Amino acid sequence: MVYHDLNSFESINPYTGEKFARFELLTDSELDKALQKSQEAFLKWRKTSLKERLALIDALGNLLNSEAPTYGQTISLEMGKPLREAIAEVKKCAVACKYYVEHAPSQLKSRKVPLETGRIGEVRYEPLGVILGIMPWNFPFWQVIRFAIPALAAGNVVMVKHAPNTPRSALMLQQLFARAGFPVGVYTNLFISVQQVSGLISRREIAGVSLTGSTRAGRAVAALAGQHLKPSVLELGGSNSLIALPDAPVQKVVEQAVNARFMNAGQSCISAKRIFVPKDKYDTYIKELTIRIKRLKVGNPLMDDTHIGPVARLDLAEQLEKQVAASVDMGARVHLGAQRSGTIFTPTLLTHVKPGMPAFDQELFGPVAVLIVYSSEKEVIQLANSTPYGLGTALFTEDVERAKKLVPKFQDGAVYINEWIHSDPRLPFGGVKDSGYGRELSEEGIRAFVNVKSVVVNSAL
Repeated sequence: MVYHDLNSFESINPYTGEKFARFELLTDSELDKALQKSQEAFLKWRKTSLKERLALIDALGNLLNSEAPTYGQTISLEMGKPLREAIAEVKKCAVACKYYVEHAPSQLKSRKVPLETGRIGEVRYEPLGVILGIMPWNFPFWQVIRFAIPALAAGNVVMVKHAPNTPRSALMLQQLFARAGFPVGVYTNLFISVQQVSGLISRREIAGVSLTGSTRAGRAVAALAGQHLKPSVLELGGSNSLIALPDAPVQKVVEQAVNARFMNAGQSCISAKRIFVPKDKYDTYIKELTIRIKRLKVGNPLMDDTHIGPVARLDLAEQLEKQVAASVDMGARVHLGAQRSGTIFTPTLLTHVKPGMPAFDQELFGPVAVLIVYSSEKEVIQLANSTPYGLGTALFTEDVERAKKLVPKFQDGAVYINEWIHSDPRLPFGGVKDSGYGRELSEEGIRAFVNVKSVVVNSAL
């Protein structure tokens, strides 16, 4: 089954193999014209009032909310996410729009800085220009919206290079922006190759770049952006830890762990990729996790009772299978699952996982839960931090005050206590180490691509 090649974007149902559409790449000449239109659009867009920009964002949010089932079905057919999860993704996009409609005025408001007598300081937040977004397939609507909306609210315009296996989602997004009333060139979808992306980043019209993707891709984009002295935001991979402290109620932890690991078939940077449990409760956790995981139904993502759909592409399923097999060769044990048929990968539970194994050191992007035991608080902190990634950790305990004191010990962009990690428009989102840099969402997100301009007025000549 061929999913896409380097010369086109293809929409193929990962569950059935049915090919929906194929889209040719833009020629270099067509890309030049699109970039010129975006630059021209920026010169006008930056002059529109914030009120006008937010009115269009509000209209977009209304469309996303009212038509979520339609777009959710396209997401499910294109990358295999269960339909209810896909609809929830689209509705979350609407929430993000509403958030910035409400909060952008205060977040972008210039602030006065008192200086000496006769001198007034002011800090202004002004747009940079055309921002390039390089987006992934696992949340084909949400990742784009959380990048694009704050950038547009700040007065920038955006060009989006989406993943090659979700082109229909990409086109639907462009159509949505047009229907909401955004001027031509303010939001532009691009079907372009990796080589064309490299050339685009070097163009003077591109003022910044945001990537959500792999660490490998992040390094390449960071190098190019740095070479051309352009700001970048990188939201990369993760190997997040879910830590059950000794006093945590097992049933509640297991419920959260299964949801956190197997949502979107485990294809999320913030899923619970490593589950740490106390050694003396290992048998109890194994028993309860096994019960819960066995309840997960794998199948057609459009069916209401499906919990896990296919892995998004055949090559991704094959890569996951290799990582699991390599871990088993090094001593890990398959307690449950680890069977692949095409893009279907059965919900899996690995035990006896240790540092040095792919299941510990690498990001497993699929429905594979990894159970790791620890003997002391010091040990679990060390294990959680012994990864190149630094996106998030979740702690579960009845002693919340104790957990608060542990927060500074974790090298992550987020630490959640007694709930799993998720992105929220009200909170900045991003990581450290190989999980990237910069922040999306909240106040930090809307200021990611602005010129923070200092203005001083001296009234006494």
